[in-house]
Amino acid sequence: MVDFTLSNSEQQTRAAARSFAATHLSGAQAIYAELPTPEQRFQSLQPIYAAAVKANLIKAQVPAQIGGSSTNLVEAAILVEEFYAVEASASLTIFGTGLGLTPVALAYRRSLQKFLDPFLACEGSPLASLVFSEPAGVANWLEPGAPGLQTTARREGDEWVLDGEKIWATNSAGWDFRGADLSCVVCRCVDEDAVAQASCPQDLIMILLVTRENIKRNGPDCFRVLKHVETAGHKATSGPHIKYTNLRVPVENVLCSPGTGAPIVLHSFEISVGAMGVGVQRAVFDAALAFSRDPRGGTVPIAQRQSVADLLINIKMRTETSRYLTWKAAHCLTSGPGEHAQRREHALLAKVYCSDAAVQSCLDAINAVGVSAYNVETPFAALLATALVLPIFDGGNVGIRRRALQDLFLEEGYQPWGTTFGFDD
Repeated sequence: MVDFTLSNSEQQTRAAARSFAATHLSGAQAIYAELPTPEQRFQSLQPIYAAAVKANLIKAQVPAQIGGSSTNLVEAAILVEEFYAVEASASLTIFGTGLGLTPVALAYRRSLQKFLDPFLACEGSPLASLVFSEPAGVANWLEPGAPGLQTTARREGDEWVLDGEKIWATNSAGWDFRGADLSCVVCRCVDEDAVAQASCPQDLIMILLVTRENIKRNGPDCFRVLKHVETAGHKATSGPHIKYTNLRVPVENVLCSPGTGAPIVLHSFEISVGAMGVGVQRAVFDAALAFSRDPRGGTVPIAQRQSVADLLINIKMRTETSRYLTWKAAHCLTSGPGEHAQRREHALLAKVYCSDAAVQSCLDAINAVGVSAYNVETPFAALLATALVLPIFDGGNVGIRRRALQDLFLEEGYQPWGTTFGFDD
């Protein structure tokens, strides 16, 4: 029997997340709203981030078996929803570190523990980042014959030398813009032997771990922020255009050797965007419902007008559908059925559906509210600005996630309902 009742642990996660959001995230916008630049807004939220660290909310994004306290992905989805229903920018900074640690968790071996330990101590404000996207785009990064990633690494003795530019990687510049405490940098090996043996672009993809200590040792020219990007939403989140120049890291900093990096990158982006979409829809529904209790010059609350009620109903249905699809995806990734490549299907569906649904729900709420939604003193424009990025980051829906679904559908022996009901023998 299907049961959507939360376990005691999941209920505790939800309660703790709601409490933190009410105490810390609800006031975040007031802290950064009047600051003129994205870098100032980002830095202003360091105390909130430090409070999240102290509250074990970074540790909660690391699997329990390697020292964290995360026990299942449904709890992770609950945490993301509760945060995003209150405030997006500070939340994305917190979850950006979780994303930055995900490749380490997926490729974990005991020698990597020293890289994780600063994030398990529940003190300070350490930032991690998955540094993947590039200025020229990454939708076709594994296409045979295409240029592929332009961030490169070459082996010189006992070191790897990193060069290239990246953009959009949350937290990648650190609080002082001299680099995150830990960056998982996705790059392309250009060693002659590796290139000669490669049969496809995936054979050259690797991931290097770059720490603050590595950057300091290399000197000030090895890492630079070229531009702090001003964005439509997530106004206090940092995902700048950065550049690595002859940055040397020891061989022990190889997280994924050439040919093993691409699957780790692809598996790192799983359910968070779906849960973000749920949180945004929840917030916009609550705001629109509250507004609809006003008659707006008429004789009855506008919620009694069929056109308004239908818009509210559509938002509520999308929100519930998005939540249950996200929970299904989280459960499926952890518990199956099928191999991981098959279990990803619901995660891909959740990313596409929930992100698109969030945008549509914001538009429906704006139509229900009318011109008052154009006033920045109402939350609707800001929620739409937050939602707009969901279909296009963490692997854009059109260029990456739908194409991944397309590839699944075309695989020989694909069973359309295997991850729903179980696979045939």
